[in-house]
Amino acid sequence: MRPLIWIIDEEWSDYQIEEDIINQTFPGCIIKHSGNDYQADLEQFGKDADAILCQVYVSIPKETIQKLTRCKIIAIYGGGYDRVDIDAARSKEITVTFVPGYCVEDVSDYVISAIYFFNKKLPYYLNVANRGPWGAQAARKLNPRIQSSTLFIIGFGRIGRTVAMKAKRMKMDVLACDPRLSEEDERNYGVKKVSLGEGLKRADYVTLHTKYDESVRSLIAMREFEMMKETAYLINTSRGKVICENDLIEAVKRKIIAGAMLDVIAQEPPTGEETIFHCPNIFVTPHVSYLSTESLSELKRRAASNVAKILSGEKSEDMVR
Repeated sequence: MRPLIWIIDEEWSDYQIEEDIINQTFPGCIIKHSGNDYQADLEQFGKDADAILCQVYVSIPKETIQKLTRCKIIAIYGGGYDRVDIDAARSKEITVTFVPGYCVEDVSDYVISAIYFFNKKLPYYLNVANRGPWGAQAARKLNPRIQSSTLFIIGFGRIGRTVAMKAKRMKMDVLACDPRLSEEDERNYGVKKVSLGEGLKRADYVTLHTKYDESVRSLIAMREFEMMKETAYLINTSRGKVICENDLIEAVKRKIIAGAMLDVIAQEPPTGEETIFHCPNIFVTPHVSYLSTESLSELKRRAASNVAKILSGEKSEDMVR
């Protein structure tokens, strides 16, 4: 029987990389596609899929998994798997894979770009360039140099460590909070391990790189914003729900903190009407920090290779443990 591969995604229009890899292993296989609202297709053909490839923000709950009759693998396009019910998959002996580490360079570059964006006051200067004052007269309060600033990294995994290395090259003082961070890590990366509260109080820039589960939901809320400097900025590329969005909006409006750069928000994909899009000094990008020619190619290749390996009876290094 030819295997049925089900791709659930509405972000990309081209699946040539995946199709080439899967067809090479299973010539003549059947590949079908669905968007995020896949329930009708689940009943029509998806329940009989041998493998599912799904976008990182697609929800695969227990109710969906229980309907699967032949599925051997759910392969996620991304470095997170919080929207797939892992326990339900294990109960049906379905392997779940993700793609850790594929976009470390890209996300860390985004964080460094955000630091420059805020430090050089680009939003303000772009807005006032044609409004009269020029040169030093256009400036208001000046910022310290980046090398005089402190960066606080919450979550010291692959991306957090890479952000630290790049920030140290910029001569920043780098603090980090992660229970797994060792004294050897402190020496190797030139960072100082601190508590969440101490890091928030000392930082000029705070960047979030935590894995998402319910334990970190609203990790950063009003209590935490009130610990931060009024000149500090928050950068989030992890998951939107790590931050209490309503509290962030209030904190920025009341000038408790200076602003934020968000590549992730609580509701993804959004409707576009969310309040977070309409608050001055909060900048939102459409979950693109991971994107580059190289990262997208690796993401697609590894996700499809995971499908080919598992359906062939092999193991994958990308299995969720």
